[in-house]
Amino acid sequence: MFIGTNDGKKREPSTSSSAQWPQSCRQFGFPEILLATENFDESLVIGHGGFGKVYKGNFIDGSCILVAAVKRLDSMSNLGATEFWAEIEMLSKLRHCHLVSLVGYCNYEKEMILVYEYMPNGTLEDHLHKFGTPLSWLQRLKICIGAGRGLHYLHTGTGIEFGVIHRDVKSSNILLHESWAAKISDFGLSRIGPTNQPTTYVNTLVKGTFGYLDPNYFTTGRLTRKSDVYAFGVVLLEVLCRKRAVDKSLDEEQWGLATWAQEFITTGNFKHIVDSEIRGQISPKCLKGFVRIVDKMFARQS
Repeated sequence: MFIGTNDGKKREPSTSSSAQWPQSCRQFGFPEILLATENFDESLVIGHGGFGKVYKGNFIDGSCILVAAVKRLDSMSNLGATEFWAEIEMLSKLRHCHLVSLVGYCNYEKEMILVYEYMPNGTLEDHLHKFGTPLSWLQRLKICIGAGRGLHYLHTGTGIEFGVIHRDVKSSNILLHESWAAKISDFGLSRIGPTNQPTTYVNTLVKGTFGYLDPNYFTTGRLTRKSDVYAFGVVLLEVLCRKRAVDKSLDEEQWGLATWAQEFITTGNFKHIVDSEIRGQISPKCLKGFVRIVDKMFARQS
């Protein structure tokens, strides 16, 4: 791809990171989206799920190409216009180094498209369960700390007038920057709540991902910050064990990672559930502290 210049010469544009995008959320025209994704070329797909597909998009901005992640909602998806506009509204108000930034959106006829800053290292789920080279313990710890800070920002409403309950915290919704900084993504199911009442709940239909659902929320329909904290505890277990949140190879009553690991945590035999690739990298004191935090996240809230 080349861009013409005033001197008549053609030059190849330089590629710039998503950090160069302006802070304000902009509305893209559908032709811009088609050009950036080469008509939704399958070779540019970098992710997919129940919502549809995510493409790597190259947007021309003067003499630069700005890279972004383009999420195209499938018309057959369970996520509809409500979640689409909810995510735009939410991310337009939230700014934090550990939250993914929304660059803009496109709403054209039946097309609902969200454009985010591009995260070159994919998702935490990718590196735990799909890619061959395992993350080191220090890398995993850095990712957990970053995601935890992002979640704390959402709950406390730092810099904004309300707190946010994410409602779908999971390893596939934690994106990784080129520096391995963690960024929480996917706010379509999020709900707003007061910042000064930690136990305040929102009555809502139960939504989220099996394996990460807080049992209290699942049985009562009362959504609280604790619902996010429980889900993040499952993520921390994934990081420690490198096992999926749901493992159907186990007995049915132990499909959930939290249920399976609880016995080891309660008896103090948690060293046996640590990913073999990192056992030699964790000091006993660090492991004990990490597991204590996870155990507190699973504690039932009065």
